[in-house]
Amino acid sequence: MAKSSFKQIEKDEKKIILELQRNARGSIDKIAKRCNFSRQKVWRIMNKLEKNQKIWGYTAVADDEKTGVKRYFVLIKRTTTPLTKDLAEKIIKREVEKSAEAEGITIESSFFVHGNYDWIICFTAENIKYAKKFCGIIQNAYHGYIADLSLLENLFSIRNNNLLNPNKEGLKDFL
Repeated sequence: MAKSSFKQIEKDEKKIILELQRNARGSIDKIAKRCNFSRQKVWRIMNKLEKNQKIWGYTAVADDEKTGVKRYFVLIKRTTTPLTKDLAEKIIKREVEKSAEAEGITIESSFFVHGNYDWIICFTAENIKYAKKFCGIIQNAYHGYIADLSLLENLFSIRNNNLLNPNKEGLKDFL
C-alpha cells in the first residue's frame, strides 16, 4: 500500500474518532454524513479502531451538579524511591481504586505524567470530606513513595471530554 494511503487511513480514523468524541451515541449514518463517508466505511473503521484498541470504550459526560457530585483532581509528586515490582503490580491491579469505591469515590481518569507532578487522578466524590479521605487512602497505600500531594476541586467545566458544557453561561456566576 502506498505511503499516502496509510496517511489517508490515519486521517479518516481521526475524523471518526473526533465524531465519536463529540457524540458516541450518534448513529453510524450520522457519523458517515458528518465525515462524508459511506456507512460501510464508518462501520469498518470503527470495528478496526475497537479491535486495535485505539478506542477503549464509550462513555457519557454527566453534569456533576445535577448528579450530586463534585469533581476533584489529585496531583501527586513521587519521592526518588524507585518503584518495586510489587508496587507497580498494586497500581495495575487498581487496589486503591477498590478502596475508593467503598467510600463513594469514582475515579474517572488516572495519568502518569512528566512535569512538576508525576501522577494526576481525576475523580468524583460527594464532597470535600470524602475527597480528603481519598487522599489519605492514597498516602497510606503509597507511604514512602509520595513527596507531595495536592487536592484541587473543579469549580466549573467549560469543556469536558471534548464536549462544550451546554450550561457554559454558568461560568459568569464564578466571576
